[in-house]
Amino acid sequence: MRMGKYVQNMQQDLKLFFFILFLLCAYRAFFLWYMSAYMGDGVPWESVALAHWTGMRLSLKTAGAVTLLSFVFCTLPNLFLPRLNTESVRLAIGTAASFLFSVLFLARFPYYREFGMTYHVQVMQGIHDDRSALFWTMLQEYGMVWRFLVVLLLLGAAWSLLRFLLRRPVFSLRPLAGKPLMAFLLAAMTFVFALFVRFGGSFDYAHGINWENAGVTGNAFLDECILDDGQALYRAWQSEKRMAQGEISGVEPGRVMEFARQLAGGSDSSGKDLASYLSRRAKGAKLPKPRHVFIILGETWAQWPMLEKYGELHAADGIKGLIKEENACYLSSFMPNGDFTSIAITGLVTGLSDVNVRVNYQPRSFKETYPTSMAPQFKGLGYAVDFWYGGVPSWDNINRLALAQGFDHFYGYPDYHAPKQSAWGTTDRHLFEALSKHLSEEPPTVHLIMTVSNHPPYNLDLAAEGFDMEREKAAVAKLPHVEEPEALALELGHYWYMDKVVTEFVRDTMKKYPDSLFLITGDHAVRMNPGTIPTMFERQSVPFLLYGQGVVKDLLPAGVSAGHTNIVPTLVELIAPEGYEYHSIAASMTEGTRAGFNRDFWIADGVMGMVNGEATELLPGVASADAASARAEVNAVLPAMRTLSWWLLEKGTELP
Repeated sequence: MRMGKYVQNMQQDLKLFFFILFLLCAYRAFFLWYMSAYMGDGVPWESVALAHWTGMRLSLKTAGAVTLLSFVFCTLPNLFLPRLNTESVRLAIGTAASFLFSVLFLARFPYYREFGMTYHVQVMQGIHDDRSALFWTMLQEYGMVWRFLVVLLLLGAAWSLLRFLLRRPVFSLRPLAGKPLMAFLLAAMTFVFALFVRFGGSFDYAHGINWENAGVTGNAFLDECILDDGQALYRAWQSEKRMAQGEISGVEPGRVMEFARQLAGGSDSSGKDLASYLSRRAKGAKLPKPRHVFIILGETWAQWPMLEKYGELHAADGIKGLIKEENACYLSSFMPNGDFTSIAITGLVTGLSDVNVRVNYQPRSFKETYPTSMAPQFKGLGYAVDFWYGGVPSWDNINRLALAQGFDHFYGYPDYHAPKQSAWGTTDRHLFEALSKHLSEEPPTVHLIMTVSNHPPYNLDLAAEGFDMEREKAAVAKLPHVEEPEALALELGHYWYMDKVVTEFVRDTMKKYPDSLFLITGDHAVRMNPGTIPTMFERQSVPFLLYGQGVVKDLLPAGVSAGHTNIVPTLVELIAPEGYEYHSIAASMTEGTRAGFNRDFWIADGVMGMVNGEATELLPGVASADAASARAEVNAVLPAMRTLSWWLLEKGTELP
């Protein structure tokens, strides 16, 4: 009896599922056609087809979420309440969903015209805005009345169609009722279907679709069309959560003027323009001006595999080989801007320290260029500034941020037609091959490059690349405190691949363009540890390597410690003529910087410590150091840099 009820309800749930999926795809198709002027000229039909296909896969999730309500409130209760009117409940669920998606569909047109994208964080900001003003704006400017009338017409059509479908007869499996095998098969089918829908037309995360990796066409309009309105709202909600995470530490707004004067060298200026306090003058070039500058952010390029005690792993032989060469300058006392890729990228793009504000979702980031942003500093020296990424351009709003902050171009893997390797993008090899082919066509350019291969899911064919996995497993087995040796060996294999590809790119490019300058570092170190009890250095530190024309071992002063925000001023000081004006909250490493930090950890004078704690440790190879003195070095710069970064993000350049 119950099995028969389950079979009947399962078929009704499938009707609702495909009805919602059809509705979402139909709305997507109409929006894409009606708004196709935003797509631009010369877009191949393959890209349009890819947008529809990817969007349909993504909408499986949205349709599945609606169907889950039906499963919970109709299918399961009906097994124990046979007289429950499931048709009415299921129709009500479908009608409510149709109303919501129809409202969002009609509102999507003016929203896209206003913001150039589908629903995003502006929605969440609007909730906290002047609601009366928003209401009258929608009424007077965006045709709320006639749009609502269209919603009612669409709702009536949707209700009629869904009601018709739900009243169609279903198949009966009564002859098989009560058989254990049938019950098992039904349960298995339900689980497999739910899994397939959950991952967006796949059975695992690596091959699935979600709102963060859905922008695969290389066309901004098509990428936005891929998101149905349910997924777009989910993106808005997730983005709001990310912006609101944690507390902002190390920021003292009441001292902003004091800190501005501190960075300006103690100036008594009473001006109100923060940019003037952040102005610096180059001391004179220390290197021949390179034709191309390459700033390589390696995904999870932790520094610990480069340490001597991990030499048997041979994971970092490439960068270690570059360090040994005469035209290399290596710094081990170096910190990333934070624990996440986006924080590293935003720190370099904007020149601002992490203050736990989502720079890539901050409205000001898209209205004005921060005076400290990377692109203007290099453009003044005659360079174009490009961003090369192995992933989806729209990931975490990075392409919009870079372009809004002055970058000339942003290239994600769909833009250079590379094959997709994982949920995050293409392989590092395809990324650097595309960049290499592009160099001959470029003017002098600064390239910010973000790799992706050293990231879960770890699914590269390492054997085909020449990696000896058995040797690596044996080496990892000798390490203490390793919980999953095989998993760590696999991660180190992907680290090795990144290291190998980057090194090959550096060497090949130097042969073709000997007047090049390379800077290699990591976006963060967290995620891959040498065991369950890593040191602070192993958990946090990333390498810093300068390599190229004119570089020498002692290019930087002895004892330097620094972080991501020191990179751009250092490069400017190395190649800019004397007197060149640029803006930065951080000093150049050529001036002998003594501290690097992120939100939780700092590094200075041979010591690492916690920003909000007393724990400290000596750096590898350091026999003794003064922890109190090191902490004082950090305290001399951390509050000023964080406070001024926060002020620029939240207040702009006008001082109180």
